[in-house]
This record gives sequence, C-alpha cells and structure tokens, in this order.
Amino acid sequence: MRALVFLIALSLYAQEAREIVRKSVELDQANWARMKDYTWIATRKERHLDSDGKVKSEESSRWETLIVYGEPFRKTLEKNGKPVSADEQRKQQAKLDEKAAKLAAETPEEQAKRQAKLDREREKDREFLREVPDIYNFKIERSEVVDGRDVWVISATPKPDYKPRNSDAKPLLKIKGQMWIDKTEYQWVRLEAETIDTISFGLFIARLDPGSKLIFEQTRVNDEIWLPKRELVRGSGRLGLIKKIAMEEETTWSNFRKFSTDSKVVAVE
Repeated sequence: MRALVFLIALSLYAQEAREIVRKSVELDQANWARMKDYTWIATRKERHLDSDGKVKSEESSRWETLIVYGEPFRKTLEKNGKPVSADEQRKQQAKLDEKAAKLAAETPEEQAKRQAKLDREREKDREFLREVPDIYNFKIERSEVVDGRDVWVISATPKPDYKPRNSDAKPLLKIKGQMWIDKTEYQWVRLEAETIDTISFGLFIARLDPGSKLIFEQTRVNDEIWLPKRELVRGSGRLGLIKKIAMEEETTWSNFRKFSTDSKVVAVE
C-alpha cells in the first residue's frame, strides 16, 4: 500500500511539474508577441576560445532596436567598444528614413496585411516550444529565491522515444536542462541547458558538440511583461567538414522602453 501511495504521489508530482511548464510556455508565447511593443538596447560579445577554453580573441557590438510602423529596425551604436563613424550613422539614418517613408505610405489595408504576416512569422519562430511539455520528463527539484522572487527549479530530461511533430523541436531531444519558473506569474526567470549529443544543422553545414551550454535569463519590465535580460552560449563544434570552432557568445538587453503607437520616426539632422 505504501508503495502504491508513493507511486501515485510521484505521478501527481510529475504531472504538476509538467503543468507548470506548460503554463510557462504559453506565457512565453504571449511575451514574445508583446515584445513588438518595446524598443531596447543590446550588447553582444563574441569570444573565440583555444583548446584549453581560454579566450583567443573577442569582438563586440552594441545596437538599438527601434520599432518602425510595427517592424523592428536595428541601429548599430558601437563596434568593438567604439562608436560607429559619423558616415555610418548617416547611412543608417538614411535607411531608417527610407523604410519609415515607405511604410508610412501604406494604406490601412496594406498595414493590416503586413502586420498579420509579421505576427504569423513571429508565432512560427516560437511554435516549436509548444512541444516542450511533451518532449521532456519533468521533476520539481527544489524552491529558490531569485531577485527577490520565489521560483520552482524544475529539471527536464528528454523522452528517448518521443517523436516531435515540429521539425524545429527535434534538436530538443538532445538537450537536457533546468528551468527556474516564477511561482506567482509562471514566467521563466532562468534557463540552463546542455547538449547531451551532437546536434547537426544541414547535411554538412554545422554541428554542435555534446557539452555545449546555454544560460538564458529574463526580467520583469513595467510590471506587465517579462523580457530577455541575458543569454550566454558556450560550446564547440564544426563548420563544414573541416573547420573546428570553440566560442562563447554573451548577449545582454537593457533600456527597455514601451513604444507608443503615436510616436513617429523622423529624420535626424
């Protein structure tokens, strides 16, 4: 009898973990859709590593993402720690002005059609994540406090016999991880993932070796939405048949500002 009670409790515990993750995935989809209402500044550092994992070289870039009639426009601010030249600034502004003028000339029907297409593309980019609750076996490991918020720490191990419906979800079968999920809002506070098998992209285009790692963190903005704060990817692999690479890429986001539909993009002198 005790064994039966234990098995039932274990089953319910696993089901609870899966439902927590399922709810968090749906909220992630909503956040992704609403991110189009925000502008932000991002910084990316790309570090190339030697065979011992030490940094051989580093490149960096910093850019601002603007919203131009519903579409994102990336404006480069710095390269390798130095502001872009005045000539480059003028070129970027010319492209921004040209895009703004083109979109401003659309009829309401054309704007609605274009926005619907953007929404479909945005949803498709994240559609594979809807399979996460089905691909993995979940377990609530413990509770923690992160940035003053109570979270569940849930481990995720791929089911070996699962057959993904979405082709973009297939690489998830070769990834294990842990998720830190906010207990109040069911949002992803942190995600850690590690490849447990080689992941190939295309026939001979690229491959990612086992042991590659990802850390992804989010933050609450304006008391209404959770948005990316930091992403760190570290791993090794091959490009084509010969070139072996080892690198670390870190991206941080900041200066989130809600975009007003009344705002207008204007030329800068």
